[in-house]
Amino acid sequence: QVQLVESGGGLVQPGGSLRLSCAASGSASSINVMGWYRQAPGKQRELVGTITRSGSTNYADSVKGRFTISRDNAKNTVYLEMNSLKPEDTAVYYCYSRTVILNYWGQGTQVTVSS
Repeated sequence: QVQLVESGGGLVQPGGSLRLSCAASGSASSINVMGWYRQAPGKQRELVGTITRSGSTNYADSVKGRFTISRDNAKNTVYLEMNSLKPEDTAVYYCYSRTVILNYWGQGTQVTVSS
């Protein structure tokens, strides 16, 4: 089992920045991929980006050039640096991790971009 705990959400003005963190515990050494998804009101959950244990990243087109995912394997923690935030980035952001056989999700953290 893997437990994921996110932190760092909040309210930010358009053009601002936020940094989300997600710490994994439990069988964290079995995690291959970590990343972030988001879900806006009335919409389906969508990929933000992922990072492998070796550091290879993958991003949704909507966040490329604005968001950066990084990972500290020693701390079993993944980060999401969000810059140039737009109102359409408003959503609940969920941490995600994948082992060989299972996917795990955090409880979600709200990010609201509004003036």
